[in-house]
Amino acid sequence: MPPTPRLYKDIAARLMTSIRDGTFPVGARLPAERDLAVRFEVSRPVIREAIIALEVAGLVEVRVGSGVYVLSASEAKAGGEEDVSAIELTEARLLVESEVAALAAAQITDEELRELESLVDQIDAENKTPDGKEEADAAFHLAIATAARNSALFDTVDRFWALRRTSREAALLHEKARHANIKPVVDEHTAILKALKARDPKAAREAMRGHLSQVLESLLFATEQRAVDEARRSVEARRERFSRVTA
Repeated sequence: MPPTPRLYKDIAARLMTSIRDGTFPVGARLPAERDLAVRFEVSRPVIREAIIALEVAGLVEVRVGSGVYVLSASEAKAGGEEDVSAIELTEARLLVESEVAALAAAQITDEELRELESLVDQIDAENKTPDGKEEADAAFHLAIATAARNSALFDTVDRFWALRRTSREAALLHEKARHANIKPVVDEHTAILKALKARDPKAAREAMRGHLSQVLESLLFATEQRAVDEARRSVEARRERFSRVTA
């Protein structure tokens, strides 16, 4: 039996059909996110993921402060089997890596803890680099998977990070997040390290769960950055008008 289509993929396919049949012609702006959510009876995060899938396919363009516009009626860059959304991927990471951290806490070595300390410093350094990548972040999570002493779990975590790089949908949303200045939080990684140093599986599980829950929140924020930017410009405009009146 074939797998059930993921919900956001189903919404993206229905929007593609509307684009191809001319309901939303090339150059047209798609309805607002909230209107699409009502139309398809899904949550707004599902609509955001569907829009990202369309963006990856080259069908639409997201214009900050303006909306989502149809670029083409033909899927020039169709998504491949490797495509997975950043939100789905992070949900999977939350489930697996929380338990990996708990397992690692019971058997991590002092040498591995020193390596993690160094990686936290590297994460901090990468955050201060404008075009910095997140290689230290990946190395931090893979080092914890190594400390779990389970090759199947290590391969799973390694696969998660490979998908983050190779899935165009996941890569696009993470890129949007970084452009919104959302970067790996050093304090969250430090909390994970502290729990591992204490050899406390429960604390390590909760620290990793808390960290990846915040990653999920940041990805949702990144999909809303257009609205945030628009609101910020509106506030700045009102502040400027007020300063002219009161000067």
